[in-house]
Order: sequence, then C-alpha cells, then structure tokens
Amino acid sequence: MAETLLQDVKSDRLLVQIASYNTNLQGVLGLPQDLVDWLAPTLQVANFLSRERRAPDIVAVGFQELLPLHLGLSGFSKSVINDRNALILSQIEQHAPNKERYSLIAKVVNVGVALLVYGRDDGVARRVVDVETQWTGCGPAYLGNKGAVGVRFRIPGPEGSIGESYTFVNCHLTAHDHKLAQRLADYRHIVKTLLFDPISPTSKTPSTIYDTSNLFLLGDLNFRLDIPKTHPLALLRKLPEFSEAIASESTRAELKEFDQLTIEKRKRNIFIGLREGDFWKFKCSYKYKLGKVDEYSLKRAPAWTDRVLYTTHSDSPDSPQSSHITNLLYTSIPSYTTSDHKPVVSILLLPPPKQTTPSEKLPVLHLPDDYTPTPDPTANIKRYTGRILDRTIGIFWWLFTLLGAGSGLLGLFNLFVGYGAWAWWRTKPSHTPDV
Repeated sequence: MAETLLQDVKSDRLLVQIASYNTNLQGVLGLPQDLVDWLAPTLQVANFLSRERRAPDIVAVGFQELLPLHLGLSGFSKSVINDRNALILSQIEQHAPNKERYSLIAKVVNVGVALLVYGRDDGVARRVVDVETQWTGCGPAYLGNKGAVGVRFRIPGPEGSIGESYTFVNCHLTAHDHKLAQRLADYRHIVKTLLFDPISPTSKTPSTIYDTSNLFLLGDLNFRLDIPKTHPLALLRKLPEFSEAIASESTRAELKEFDQLTIEKRKRNIFIGLREGDFWKFKCSYKYKLGKVDEYSLKRAPAWTDRVLYTTHSDSPDSPQSSHITNLLYTSIPSYTTSDHKPVVSILLLPPPKQTTPSEKLPVLHLPDDYTPTPDPTANIKRYTGRILDRTIGIFWWLFTLLGAGSGLLGLFNLFVGYGAWAWWRTKPSHTPDV
C-alpha cells in the first residue's frame, strides 16, 4: 500500500488542497496573521508517503461570514478579499517545501461567502483555460446572507486534447438544528442557479455544478446531530460532559450515524454523487467559545458543520461510498480561536487524468439514472433580485450603523430621534416681536 502511494504521489496525479473557515463576521480580524497552522500541515502531508515533501498543485480556500453582514450586503468586501488573497498567497509560498510559486486562478465573493483558488506556477497555473466564476443567494428573497460561490476551469490534455474540468463550490447553508428541510432546499436551489457556461459549443443551455470532470464542495453546511432521545448522550448535548465524551474517536464514530448530512446523503436527498472522508476522525468543528482552543459553547450542541466533499468522473454511481480520489488528510485546526468555528482542511490526490484524443468530448460526472440536475430558467432573475435587495438593505443598515457609531439599532434610534427633532423644529410656531 505504501509503495503504491509512493508511486502515486510522484506521478501525474494532481494534489488538491481544500480549506474552509467560517470567520464569524469578523472581517480583517477573522484570521491571525500567520496561517501556518492551517496551511503548512497540508503542504507537508505527502512527506510520510514519498519521503520528500510535495506542494499541492491546486489550493482552494473558502470563507463564510467573511465580514460583518451589513458590509457584506452593501458589497464592501473587496478590500477584505484582497487582504485575504495577499496573505494566503504569501503564506503558501513561504511554507511551500521547495519554494514553489503560486498564482491566483480566480476569486469570487458574494456577501460573506468567498472562494479563492490558486495553482502552481510550474504546472496548473500556466495551463488553465476557460476560467469562470459564479454566485447565487439562497437566503430569504434570494438574499446572499446564505448561498454559494463557484470557480470552474479546464486543464487541457496533451496534443490539443480537451483534458478535464475542475469545479469548486463554497456553500453556506441555513443554520439551526431544526431547519434541516431549509438546508436541503438551499442545496437544490444552488444546483439549479449556480450555473456556468454550456459545456458544449453547440448548446445554449447553461451547465450545473455537476457538468464537470471533477467536483469539490466545501463550506459551512450547517448540518447538526439528531441524537435519539433514548441515547445516553442525548440529554448531555449542551453540557460539558458531552464535550468530554466526544473526545473519544470511538464515541464520535458512533455519533456519526446521527449526523444529518450523512443521513440525508444516504437517502439521496442531498449531495448526490459526492463522497467524503472520515469526518468523525476529528472533533466537531462547531460551536466553540471565542478565544478557546478546545472548549465548546453551551449555547449550541457541538456538530460537524464544516465539511469537504468531492467526486470525479471515473467514480461509479453504483459505488457511492468509494472514490478514485484518495483522501490523504481531513481534519480541523483547533488552534484558531477568533471564531466559534474551527477551520477544516483536506488533501485530495486525484486519479491520473483521462487520456483523450482531440476529438473526444469533455469527461463529466456519472450520476444515478434517476437524478438529472437541470438549470432554473429564472436563475438570473432570482440572483439579481437578491443582489438588489442585498445592496438596498446593506446600505441602509450601513448608514444606521454609521449613525450609531457601530450599532445598527442605536443608529436607527438616532435617526428617529433626529427626524423627530427636525419635524418639531419645522412645525413649531414662529414668534415675531410686537411693533
């Protein structure tokens, strides 16, 4: 087994690093200045396989709740995402084992959901073509407080062959234990409205996230634990004893059977065709006390809300638990304490790219016969309706916050008081001196 992996790591199989972090609406304060705890372990993970460190070919980093909501809705995310880009790029190059250089392939942000994808300069970055970015909102009235962003590109094969396409999707779905149905609806909406260009030059129909050779989905998916009331841990979900219990991997292996995502995926209600590594090997990524490395908040029951899923075109719909993608690493990073979430990271070793001729079509994912995702013909109407509402609500909220020196409620109160004073001044009787 080790010898096989050794050969694979040295072969033409791409190494993909995926990282996801809900930064709890903190903007530039949401990350420490040094990202080594999050990124460097993944840059070194191949060491135990090949006895020589190998840097990833592709690095995808997703954020949720990137900045305060009123600023995100207002569209004031450019400076924050540019700051993140500069910091991430400097860190992955600083800690690359052989001083590899990277370039940004694409970045996209909608409200607080952001995705940045990088490629190695000595390989992927100089070969990519057909780069696309997309976004969609699935909050109330299609607002972008929840939703997804995506990046797609193609890496051509040798001698002018079409090669393979790669699609990365970062999601933030509806929160709270009891809103499972809304999370399922969110994903269906994302599949129908996060649309890319047609995969065929002769087609005018947009393509869904599934119309790709390789699909990677990450983010704060917000699925919780539905522990039966008869289970010994059911009454302890919001007590310190629960945190102590899930320190054991055997307990977590038992609890994974109550994970909403796992249950609904087995029912084929969501993430059809996607695979996932052993998420229960690390502790629940949510909800932690701010400033604490390993102490859960008692306001919410711990859960694996932050996840990474994937699939490739050679995976069979008849074997939904297996994949030709090798999951080398899947874990959370406890040392980050500025958010109530812990970042998660995964290293994936892709199968060798399919050898195609110049006349062959793009290889795409194989899905069950009874599942055919279709684009929503009103997708753009819904997306831009949400965008207009985003900006309208965000700018008014921002103004109220400005008036309230950082508090939107205080700003609204100040606005009403100010308007009342102005109205009183306008209507008070004028007094003229007697002649």
